[in-house]
Amino acid sequence: MKSLLVPLDQLADFDEIVDVRTPLEFAEDHIPGAINAPVLSNEERVIIGTMYKQVSPFEATRQGAAMVSRNIAAHLETTFADRPRNWRPLIYCWRGGKRSGSMTTWFNLIGWRARQLDGGYKSYRRGVVEALDALPRQFRYIVLAGHTGSGKTRLLNALAGADAQTLDLEALAAHRGSILGMLPHAPQPSQKAFDTALVSALRGFDTQQPVFVEAESRRIGSVSLPASLTQEIHRGTCVRVDTERGERIRLLLQDYAHLFDDREFFKSQLAKLVELHGYERIGEWQTMIDEDRRVELFEQLIDLHYDPAYARSTSKHFARLTGSMRFALRPNDADLHEQACALLEQFARASVV
Repeated sequence: MKSLLVPLDQLADFDEIVDVRTPLEFAEDHIPGAINAPVLSNEERVIIGTMYKQVSPFEATRQGAAMVSRNIAAHLETTFADRPRNWRPLIYCWRGGKRSGSMTTWFNLIGWRARQLDGGYKSYRRGVVEALDALPRQFRYIVLAGHTGSGKTRLLNALAGADAQTLDLEALAAHRGSILGMLPHAPQPSQKAFDTALVSALRGFDTQQPVFVEAESRRIGSVSLPASLTQEIHRGTCVRVDTERGERIRLLLQDYAHLFDDREFFKSQLAKLVELHGYERIGEWQTMIDEDRRVELFEQLIDLHYDPAYARSTSKHFARLTGSMRFALRPNDADLHEQACALLEQFARASVV
Protein backbone atom coordinates (compact mmCIF):
# COMPACT_ATOMS: atom_id res chain seq x y z
CA MET A 1 0.00 0.00 0.00
CA LYS A 2 1.30 3.46 -0.93
CA SER A 3 2.47 5.50 2.07
CA LEU A 4 0.15 8.28 3.19
CA LEU A 5 3.15 10.28 4.45
CA VAL A 6 4.56 13.05 2.26
CA PRO A 7 7.58 15.33 2.83
CA LEU A 8 7.51 19.08 3.37
CA ASP A 9 8.66 19.92 -0.16
CA GLN A 10 5.36 18.62 -1.59
CA LEU A 11 3.12 21.25 0.07
CA ALA A 12 2.28 22.85 -3.27
CA ASP A 13 0.88 19.56 -4.63
CA PHE A 14 -2.27 19.75 -2.50
CA ASP A 15 -5.57 21.61 -2.77
CA GLU A 16 -5.68 22.56 0.89
CA ILE A 17 -3.54 22.29 4.02
CA VAL A 18 -5.41 21.26 7.17
CA ASP A 19 -3.94 21.88 10.63
CA VAL A 20 -5.66 19.58 13.14
CA ARG A 21 -3.88 20.93 16.22
CA THR A 22 -5.71 22.89 18.90
CA PRO A 23 -6.73 26.52 18.30
CA LEU A 24 -4.01 27.64 20.74
CA GLU A 25 -1.31 25.77 18.83
CA PHE A 26 -2.64 27.12 15.54
CA ALA A 27 -2.69 30.70 16.87
CA GLU A 28 0.93 30.48 17.96
CA ASP A 29 2.03 29.58 14.44
CA HIS A 30 0.98 27.49 11.45
CA ILE A 31 1.92 26.75 7.87
CA PRO A 32 0.88 29.74 5.73
CA GLY A 33 -2.50 29.19 4.11
CA ALA A 34 -3.51 26.33 6.40
CA ILE A 35 -6.98 26.14 7.91
CA ASN A 36 -7.59 24.98 11.46
CA ALA A 37 -9.82 21.95 11.98
CA PRO A 38 -8.83 20.73 15.46
CA VAL A 39 -9.47 17.11 16.35
CA LEU A 40 -9.03 18.01 20.02
CA SER A 41 -10.03 21.32 21.59
CA ASN A 42 -7.67 23.21 23.89
CA GLU A 43 -9.45 21.79 26.92
CA GLU A 44 -9.66 18.23 25.55
CA ARG A 45 -5.94 18.13 24.88
CA VAL A 46 -5.22 19.09 28.49
CA ILE A 47 -7.64 16.42 29.74
CA ILE A 48 -6.05 13.69 27.63
CA GLY A 49 -2.51 14.77 28.51
CA THR A 50 -3.31 14.69 32.21
CA MET A 51 -5.01 11.31 31.89
CA TYR A 52 -2.00 9.90 30.02
CA LYS A 53 0.30 10.81 32.95
CA GLN A 54 -1.98 10.23 35.91
CA VAL A 55 -4.20 7.29 34.83
CA SER A 56 -2.72 5.27 31.96
CA PRO A 57 -1.72 5.62 28.32
CA PHE A 58 -4.40 3.08 27.36
CA GLU A 59 -7.23 4.98 29.04
CA ALA A 60 -6.00 8.28 27.61
CA THR A 61 -5.88 6.79 24.11
CA ARG A 62 -9.35 5.29 24.45
CA GLN A 63 -10.91 8.53 25.67
CA GLY A 64 -8.93 10.56 23.14
CA ALA A 65 -10.12 8.38 20.27
CA ALA A 66 -13.73 9.04 21.22
CA MET A 67 -13.14 12.81 21.34
CA VAL A 68 -11.24 12.80 18.03
CA SER A 69 -13.98 10.79 16.32
CA ARG A 70 -16.69 13.20 17.45
CA ASN A 71 -14.69 16.22 16.33
CA ILE A 72 -13.88 14.73 12.92
CA ALA A 73 -17.58 13.96 12.44
CA ALA A 74 -18.45 17.56 13.27
CA HIS A 75 -15.90 18.87 10.76
CA LEU A 76 -17.27 16.55 8.06
CA GLU A 77 -20.74 18.02 8.59
CA THR A 78 -19.52 21.63 8.57
CA THR A 79 -16.01 22.65 7.49
CA PHE A 80 -15.59 19.97 4.83
CA ALA A 81 -19.21 19.44 3.82
CA ASP A 82 -18.74 21.03 0.39
CA ARG A 83 -15.40 19.51 -0.64
CA PRO A 84 -15.54 17.73 -4.03
CA ARG A 85 -14.78 14.06 -4.58
CA ASN A 86 -11.35 14.78 -6.14
CA TRP A 87 -10.23 17.03 -3.26
CA ARG A 88 -6.61 16.50 -2.15
CA PRO A 89 -5.90 17.75 1.37
CA LEU A 90 -2.60 17.62 3.24
CA ILE A 91 -3.09 17.13 6.98
CA TYR A 92 -0.68 17.81 9.81
CA CYS A 93 -0.48 17.94 13.61
CA TRP A 94 2.44 18.60 15.95
CA ARG A 95 4.74 15.82 14.79
CA GLY A 96 2.77 13.74 12.30
CA GLY A 97 1.25 11.42 14.87
CA LYS A 98 -2.17 10.16 15.87
CA ARG A 99 -4.13 13.38 15.50
CA SER A 100 -3.33 13.96 11.84
CA GLY A 101 -3.17 10.20 11.20
CA SER A 102 -6.76 9.75 12.36
CA MET A 103 -8.16 12.42 10.07
CA THR A 104 -6.05 11.23 7.14
CA THR A 105 -7.33 7.68 7.55
CA TRP A 106 -10.98 8.74 7.67
CA PHE A 107 -10.66 11.08 4.71
CA ASN A 108 -9.16 8.32 2.58
CA LEU A 109 -11.92 5.91 3.62
CA ILE A 110 -14.41 8.50 2.38
CA GLY A 111 -12.63 8.63 -0.97
CA TRP A 112 -10.56 11.82 -0.77
CA ARG A 113 -6.86 11.55 -1.62
CA ALA A 114 -5.66 12.84 1.73
CA ARG A 115 -2.04 12.69 2.81
CA GLN A 116 -0.26 13.30 6.12
CA LEU A 117 2.72 15.64 6.48
CA ASP A 118 5.71 13.57 7.54
CA GLY A 119 6.99 14.98 10.81
CA GLY A 120 4.08 17.41 11.13
CA TYR A 121 4.47 21.02 12.22
CA LYS A 122 7.75 20.08 13.87
CA SER A 123 9.33 19.37 10.49
CA TYR A 124 7.92 22.62 9.11
CA ARG A 125 9.34 24.60 12.04
CA ARG A 126 12.73 22.97 11.53
CA GLY A 127 12.66 24.16 7.91
CA VAL A 128 11.80 27.72 9.03
CA VAL A 129 14.73 27.79 11.45
CA GLU A 130 17.10 26.59 8.72
CA ALA A 131 15.73 29.18 6.29
CA LEU A 132 16.17 31.98 8.84
CA ASP A 133 19.87 31.23 8.87
CA ALA A 134 20.37 30.88 5.12
CA LEU A 135 17.89 33.21 3.39
CA PRO A 136 19.04 36.59 4.79
CA ARG A 137 22.53 36.01 3.39
CA GLN A 138 21.21 35.89 -0.18
CA PHE A 139 20.33 39.59 -0.39
CA ARG A 140 21.94 43.03 -0.48
CA TYR A 141 20.41 45.47 1.98
CA ILE A 142 20.02 49.22 1.77
CA VAL A 143 19.47 50.42 5.31
CA LEU A 144 17.41 53.51 6.07
CA ALA A 145 19.01 55.02 9.17
CA GLY A 146 17.70 58.08 10.93
CA HIS A 147 16.52 59.48 14.22
CA THR A 148 13.20 58.46 15.74
CA GLY A 149 10.47 60.46 14.03
CA SER A 150 12.45 60.99 10.84
CA GLY A 151 9.83 59.13 8.80
CA LYS A 152 11.81 56.03 7.84
CA THR A 153 8.71 53.83 7.88
CA ARG A 154 6.78 56.26 5.68
CA LEU A 155 9.69 56.38 3.27
CA LEU A 156 9.92 52.58 3.26
CA ASN A 157 6.23 52.32 2.38
CA ALA A 158 6.66 54.90 -0.37
CA LEU A 159 9.60 52.92 -1.78
CA ALA A 160 7.37 49.84 -1.88
CA GLY A 161 4.84 51.88 -3.83
CA ALA A 162 7.62 52.78 -6.26
CA ASP A 163 8.24 49.06 -6.89
CA ALA A 164 11.38 48.75 -4.79
CA GLN A 165 11.88 45.61 -2.73
CA THR A 166 11.18 46.48 0.91
CA LEU A 167 11.29 44.50 4.11
CA ASP A 168 9.04 46.13 6.72
CA LEU A 169 10.17 44.40 9.90
CA GLU A 170 8.06 46.64 12.14
CA ALA A 171 4.92 45.69 10.22
CA LEU A 172 5.76 41.99 10.56
CA ALA A 173 6.40 42.49 14.28
CA ALA A 174 3.35 44.76 14.80
CA HIS A 175 5.57 47.12 16.78
CA ARG A 176 7.49 50.35 16.09
CA GLY A 177 10.56 49.15 17.91
CA SER A 178 10.86 51.62 20.79
CA ILE A 179 9.63 51.57 24.39
CA LEU A 180 6.48 53.32 23.12
CA GLY A 181 6.26 51.28 19.93
CA MET A 182 3.29 49.01 20.64
CA LEU A 183 0.48 49.46 18.11
CA PRO A 184 -3.12 50.10 19.24
CA HIS A 185 -5.42 47.08 18.91
CA ALA A 186 -2.63 45.03 17.28
CA PRO A 187 -0.96 42.50 19.59
CA GLN A 188 2.43 41.28 18.53
CA PRO A 189 2.71 37.85 16.92
CA SER A 190 4.45 35.01 18.70
CA GLN A 191 8.13 34.55 17.90
CA LYS A 192 7.29 31.52 15.76
CA ALA A 193 4.59 33.38 13.81
CA PHE A 194 6.99 36.28 13.24
CA ASP A 195 9.61 33.85 11.96
CA THR A 196 7.11 32.30 9.57
CA ALA A 197 6.06 35.72 8.23
CA LEU A 198 9.70 36.77 7.82
CA VAL A 199 10.61 33.64 5.86
CA SER A 200 7.57 34.12 3.61
CA ALA A 201 8.61 37.72 2.92
CA LEU A 202 12.22 36.80 2.14
CA ARG A 203 11.18 33.99 -0.18
CA GLY A 204 9.19 36.49 -2.21
CA PHE A 205 12.23 38.64 -3.02
CA ASP A 206 14.46 38.68 -6.11
CA THR A 207 18.05 38.00 -5.09
CA GLN A 208 19.26 40.18 -7.98
CA GLN A 209 17.64 43.30 -6.53
CA PRO A 210 18.50 45.10 -3.28
CA VAL A 211 16.17 45.06 -0.30
CA PHE A 212 15.38 48.32 1.48
CA VAL A 213 15.00 47.95 5.24
CA GLU A 214 14.99 50.20 8.30
CA ALA A 215 17.85 50.14 10.76
CA GLU A 216 16.59 48.02 13.65
CA SER A 217 17.96 46.62 16.85
CA ARG A 218 17.98 42.86 17.40
CA ARG A 219 14.66 43.05 19.27
CA ILE A 220 11.44 44.66 18.06
CA GLY A 221 9.17 44.67 21.07
CA SER A 222 8.84 41.06 22.22
CA VAL A 223 10.22 39.38 19.07
CA SER A 224 13.82 38.94 17.94
CA LEU A 225 15.42 39.09 14.53
CA PRO A 226 17.52 36.11 13.45
CA ALA A 227 21.23 36.65 13.97
CA SER A 228 21.99 36.22 10.27
CA LEU A 229 19.57 39.00 9.25
CA THR A 230 20.86 41.35 11.96
CA GLN A 231 24.43 40.80 10.76
CA GLU A 232 23.54 41.45 7.12
CA ILE A 233 21.60 44.62 7.97
CA HIS A 234 24.56 45.93 9.98
CA ARG A 235 26.78 45.30 6.94
CA GLY A 236 24.36 46.93 4.52
CA THR A 237 24.70 50.12 2.51
CA CYS A 238 23.32 52.93 4.65
CA VAL A 239 21.20 55.93 3.77
CA ARG A 240 21.06 58.63 6.41
CA VAL A 241 17.53 60.02 6.45
CA ASP A 242 17.65 63.66 7.54
CA THR A 243 14.43 65.27 8.73
CA GLU A 244 14.00 68.67 10.34
CA ARG A 245 13.31 68.62 14.07
CA GLY A 246 9.93 70.32 13.72
CA GLU A 247 8.88 67.73 11.14
CA ARG A 248 9.93 64.93 13.47
CA ILE A 249 7.86 66.29 16.35
CA ARG A 250 4.86 66.70 14.07
CA LEU A 251 5.21 63.09 12.92
CA LEU A 252 5.53 61.75 16.46
CA LEU A 253 2.44 63.70 17.52
CA GLN A 254 0.55 61.89 14.76
CA ASP A 255 1.98 58.39 15.15
CA TYR A 256 1.86 58.32 18.95
CA ALA A 257 -1.41 60.19 19.51
CA HIS A 258 -3.09 56.93 20.57
CA LEU A 259 -0.91 56.81 23.70
CA PHE A 260 -2.92 59.68 25.17
CA ASP A 261 -6.06 57.52 24.98
CA ASP A 262 -4.69 55.52 27.93
CA ARG A 263 -2.53 57.91 29.89
CA GLU A 264 -1.91 55.57 32.79
CA PHE A 265 -0.48 52.99 30.42
CA PHE A 266 1.60 55.70 28.73
CA LYS A 267 3.01 56.74 32.11
CA SER A 268 3.73 53.13 33.05
CA GLN A 269 5.77 52.69 29.87
CA LEU A 270 7.82 55.77 30.62
CA ALA A 271 8.38 54.46 34.14
CA LYS A 272 10.44 51.65 32.59
CA LEU A 273 13.05 54.30 31.71
CA VAL A 274 13.70 55.27 35.33
CA GLU A 275 17.07 53.53 35.35
CA LEU A 276 18.19 55.66 32.40
CA HIS A 277 16.68 59.01 33.35
CA GLY A 278 15.94 58.96 37.07
CA TYR A 279 12.72 59.41 39.02
CA GLU A 280 12.66 63.19 38.78
CA ARG A 281 12.75 63.41 35.00
CA ILE A 282 10.29 60.55 34.53
CA GLY A 283 7.97 62.29 36.98
CA GLU A 284 8.19 65.48 34.91
CA TRP A 285 7.31 63.59 31.75
CA GLN A 286 4.37 61.90 33.46
CA THR A 287 3.11 65.31 34.60
CA MET A 288 3.30 66.51 30.99
CA ILE A 289 1.06 63.59 30.02
CA ASP A 290 -1.49 64.53 32.68
CA GLU A 291 -1.42 68.18 31.58
CA ASP A 292 -1.58 67.28 27.86
CA ARG A 293 1.68 69.11 27.10
CA ARG A 294 2.28 66.93 24.07
CA VAL A 295 4.70 69.07 22.08
CA GLU A 296 6.90 69.75 25.09
CA LEU A 297 6.93 66.07 26.01
CA PHE A 298 8.02 64.89 22.56
CA GLU A 299 10.62 67.63 22.34
CA GLN A 300 12.19 66.32 25.54
CA LEU A 301 11.86 62.69 24.49
CA ILE A 302 13.68 63.50 21.25
CA ASP A 303 16.44 65.53 22.88
CA LEU A 304 17.00 63.51 26.05
CA HIS A 305 16.07 59.94 25.14
CA TYR A 306 15.65 59.07 21.47
CA ASP A 307 18.56 60.98 19.93
CA PRO A 308 21.15 59.87 22.50
CA ALA A 309 19.93 56.27 22.14
CA TYR A 310 20.20 56.55 18.35
CA ALA A 311 23.76 57.87 18.61
CA ARG A 312 24.80 54.98 20.85
CA SER A 313 23.18 52.35 18.65
CA THR A 314 24.43 53.58 15.28
CA SER A 315 28.00 54.10 16.44
CA LYS A 316 28.01 50.53 17.77
CA HIS A 317 26.27 48.67 14.95
CA PHE A 318 26.48 50.71 11.73
CA ALA A 319 30.11 51.44 10.98
CA ARG A 320 29.26 52.29 7.36
CA LEU A 321 26.89 55.10 8.36
CA THR A 322 29.72 57.64 8.52
CA GLY A 323 30.15 59.06 5.04
CA SER A 324 27.03 57.33 3.72
CA MET A 325 24.53 58.87 1.34
CA ARG A 326 22.25 61.46 2.94
CA PHE A 327 18.66 62.02 1.96
CA ALA A 328 16.55 64.97 3.09
CA LEU A 329 13.02 63.74 3.79
CA ARG A 330 9.78 65.63 4.32
CA PRO A 331 7.67 62.81 5.81
CA ASN A 332 4.55 64.91 6.35
CA ASP A 333 4.28 66.10 2.74
CA ALA A 334 1.85 64.66 0.24
CA ASP A 335 4.59 63.93 -2.32
CA LEU A 336 6.17 60.96 -0.55
CA HIS A 337 5.98 58.86 -3.71
CA GLU A 338 7.95 61.46 -5.63
CA GLN A 339 10.48 61.66 -2.79
CA ALA A 340 10.91 57.88 -2.87
CA CYS A 341 11.45 57.97 -6.64
CA ALA A 342 14.03 60.70 -6.13
CA LEU A 343 15.93 58.49 -3.69
CA LEU A 344 15.92 55.62 -6.18
CA GLU A 345 17.22 57.96 -8.87
CA GLN A 346 19.91 59.19 -6.49
CA PHE A 347 21.03 55.60 -5.98
CA ALA A 348 21.00 54.94 -9.71
CA ARG A 349 23.21 57.97 -10.36
CA ALA A 350 25.61 56.94 -7.63
CA SER A 351 25.70 53.37 -9.05
CA VAL A 352 24.98 52.01 -5.57
CA VAL A 353 21.97 49.87 -6.52
